[in-house]
Amino acid sequence: MDALSDLRSLDGADVVVVGGGFGGLSTACYLAGAGADVTLLEKNEQLGGRASRLEVDGFRFDMGPSWYLMPDVFERFFGYFGREPGDYYDLTRLDPHYRIFFKDGDRVDMVPDLERNREVFESYEPGAGERFDDYLEKSKINYEVGMEHFVYEDRTSIREFLDWDVAKNARGLSLIGSMQGHVEKYFDHPKLQQIMQYTLVFLGGAPTNTPALYNLMSHVDFNMGVYYPEDGLGGVVDGVVALGEELGVDFRTDAPVTEIRGREGAFVVRTEGDAEFYADYVVSDADYRHTEMELLPPEKRQYDEEYWESRTYAPSAFLLYLGVEGDVDPLEHHTLVLPTDWDEHFERIFDDPAWPEDPAYYLCVPSETDDDVAPEGHSNLFALVPIAAGLEDTPELRAEFRDLVLDDIAANTGVELRDRIVVEESFCVNDFADRYNSTKGTALGLAHTLRQTALFRPPHHSAEVDGMFFTGSFTTPGIGVPMCLISGELTAEAMAERAD
Repeated sequence: MDALSDLRSLDGADVVVVGGGFGGLSTACYLAGAGADVTLLEKNEQLGGRASRLEVDGFRFDMGPSWYLMPDVFERFFGYFGREPGDYYDLTRLDPHYRIFFKDGDRVDMVPDLERNREVFESYEPGAGERFDDYLEKSKINYEVGMEHFVYEDRTSIREFLDWDVAKNARGLSLIGSMQGHVEKYFDHPKLQQIMQYTLVFLGGAPTNTPALYNLMSHVDFNMGVYYPEDGLGGVVDGVVALGEELGVDFRTDAPVTEIRGREGAFVVRTEGDAEFYADYVVSDADYRHTEMELLPPEKRQYDEEYWESRTYAPSAFLLYLGVEGDVDPLEHHTLVLPTDWDEHFERIFDDPAWPEDPAYYLCVPSETDDDVAPEGHSNLFALVPIAAGLEDTPELRAEFRDLVLDDIAANTGVELRDRIVVEESFCVNDFADRYNSTKGTALGLAHTLRQTALFRPPHHSAEVDGMFFTGSFTTPGIGVPMCLISGELTAEAMAERAD
């Protein structure tokens, strides 16, 4: 945390943060903690960005992220301010971490007990239990070294990647090749490969286009555990907002930003209704492309439309929020439903975009853990199906796909929902674009492909506008709630370096 001691150079600065997702909330806290006067402007009626809540007739849904992973990142974030997560919310470790229904009838639980997981791997493939240990050992090393030297340090040039310290610490890491190639070195059975790769959904990638370094996610999954925070991920948002208020951040909701312009050596940020906010620095946690192409004047943009069209975007999603009478056994809090061959699913996301015919998807049932998210005698359930960003999204297509998903759930988990649904809402490509100004309706941002990782992601500091910064999932370290928290730290560091 040594680099963050330099944030004192921001004491007294006026900063406007555009967007109240985890990246914006994190950045605001670091800057306010350093003595800056911070105003955060959020387009929507609540803070949290994609981690919004939907409340309908006694049901409360996390609309976006729902997995609490990498608890060390949250401990580091709150610890910087002399707090800890427990000051704001409690955690429950899930057991099982998650359940998998394979579409050939197999059902597998991954649990906190590594010996039981090892037995599952051995049951599919002789010797896989021992290789499971080897894989996790490698994953742990990658996590520890990768986090210290590549995630918490923002290396923005090739020169920084070529220095001796990086080379020394990178020896033995899985820095090249794809996740598919890496996992195949350990396991032949396709189901075991899928278990080790399902977390790629959270990174917005596919096994063939995600760097092998991300095998570190298996350490996160198996060794560090899967938790449920009190009141869901929305409860974590509440905790970070409460911290920000303690530090003096001025949060404004229902304040869509329409323009960012320089004015006499500073900035003016305009919102709908022509309210104006003046600042020495501006940080955008909004969609990076939207900020550059819609909020900044043409001469102040780093990238043109051709650049943004050439990027690989993480998937969008079809989400179905359901309030259901009765229980939904045998679904667990986190449940995955996977085809035995998921290549076609990823092809329809990245190679030949189309609505999937045999989807891989995720079911979240927080009412299995939290009695407060549904009325008594009811279950809270949402289904999330990754789909290609930019797909045509019409009421007719949604209705057809909704029926396909409900049929698939019944066929592969044994849970029939149709006659028990009392609350139903959907969210898809057009909603991501409308609510979050999301490019092509991506649910996550830029995918973590080999050419869009580390220094190949857009920078935290604008090359065209002094004092203009960016945070969130388009920047380093990337996609996911923990990564966006870290992006706030990296953005604050970048601001402090330029303020000296």
